[in-house]
Amino acid sequence: MGQLLALGMTHYPALVNSDEHMADMLRWTLEDDAIPASAKDPASWPAEMRAEYGDDGGTASAAVHRAACVRNFDRLRAELDAFRPDAVVIWGDDQYENFREQIIPPFCLFALDDQELKPWAHAKGTNVWNEDADSSVTLIGARKIAKELAASVLGQGVDLSYAYELREPGALPHAFLNSALFLDYHRTGFPYPVIPFQVNCYGSYVICRQGMPARFGVGQDPADIDPPGPTPKRVMEVGGAFARAVRESPYRIAVIGSSSWSHAFLHDKTMRLYPDIESDERYYRAMVEGDYATWEQTTTDQLIASGQQEMLNWFCLLGAVRELNLSVKWSELVTTHAFNSSKAFAAFH
Repeated sequence: MGQLLALGMTHYPALVNSDEHMADMLRWTLEDDAIPASAKDPASWPAEMRAEYGDDGGTASAAVHRAACVRNFDRLRAELDAFRPDAVVIWGDDQYENFREQIIPPFCLFALDDQELKPWAHAKGTNVWNEDADSSVTLIGARKIAKELAASVLGQGVDLSYAYELREPGALPHAFLNSALFLDYHRTGFPYPVIPFQVNCYGSYVICRQGMPARFGVGQDPADIDPPGPTPKRVMEVGGAFARAVRESPYRIAVIGSSSWSHAFLHDKTMRLYPDIESDERYYRAMVEGDYATWEQTTTDQLIASGQQEMLNWFCLLGAVRELNLSVKWSELVTTHAFNSSKAFAAFH
């Protein structure tokens, strides 16, 4: 019988940059002519947002925000090292990186060989580790284990796609790459095989926006948007099926739901200036209390309204947690107004 460790984290892209750039998304939004000047006036912002952004564009607060995230990355890595998994499965989204017009699967499990990746080959500017464009990271593959788990999920009647190669060699979507980088934040090495598990989180906007933020009001024409992704309920069912596959296997598998929660640049109710923190806190309370009905009853429209599309990766995670009757060992919700998204962290035992 297999064993499963369930973890939750963020793959927040701005953490790879230095602190002075962490509020760049907010600055980009403030340049949007479609947003009224009154909304962009700091006097109209919540007091917490004014304090975070401060007189330095958020640089000092970014250091505090980073420290909270790194503290939790360290806790997650300690959980992994104690568990010693045969493989780490990461539920993550694809933002027009691997899947494009040819096909957008609702779910896809990658059975990859080892990948030699150059995270900064096409990056602009420096990164927080001061690694150059030629710096490489080896991500260990787990093709055999991934194939067996995919077969088990398919045997349960779940129509799961799978892939043996990436669209472009070495072009691993950032949801998976950043997760591995952050779990090795101190650059001591990441010795665990990784199985990326794509979830179509962006659904109606995955092709029409091509993985990029849009200006306010752009791309809202129903004729332009794409078909939706899988519903939250179905995502939890798939997470549960995967947990059963692990339980019936001979493997020790760590599963990770990787995403930030509400994203400011997707949250129209605040003119895309800050995330839906109130909604994030409601889901967080439900998670801690084991109230999975609140999660399962969520609709796709509700997630879109709060800019929480990427949370579908956590819906997969909680589907697995519910299936195996796990409970929260520890968790933390790191909220922010200035740095685009709330970040949740958790370990379930």
